[in-house]
Amino acid sequence: MTETLPPCPECSSEYTYEMGSLLVCPECAHEWDPAAVSEGTTGDGAIRDAVGNVLADGDTVTVVKSLKVKGSATGIRAGTKVRNIRLVNGVDGHDIDCRIDGIGAMQLKSSVVKKA
Repeated sequence: MTETLPPCPECSSEYTYEMGSLLVCPECAHEWDPAAVSEGTTGDGAIRDAVGNVLADGDTVTVVKSLKVKGSATGIRAGTKVRNIRLVNGVDGHDIDCRIDGIGAMQLKSSVVKKA
C-alpha cells in the first residue's frame, strides 16, 4: 500500500486510517469524509453528540455513561436527562454548559451525551 492518507484536520496526527468511506484519527477519534474536506463542507464548527447528532443551544440531552464528579458522592448516572444546554468554548474539550439537578452548574463533553 503506497497510498498516503492525509493528516487529521483536528489534531494533525499522521496516523489516520480508513474505515469504510470515512477517515479516522486514532489519537483524537475524529472522523471525516475525505471528499467533503476537498469540497469544504466539513469544519462547519457544529458540535456533535456521541452518536453524531448536531447539538444546539437549548437542546435536551441524555448522559450515555456514568460520570464521577469531584465533590459529589454519587456522581452523574447514565441516563440522566440534562435540559436547556448551552454550547460553549470550554476548557479541555468540555463544550456543554448546563445545570444538573442535585449537582448544580457544570460543563460536560459532547462525547458523553446524546440528543434526547
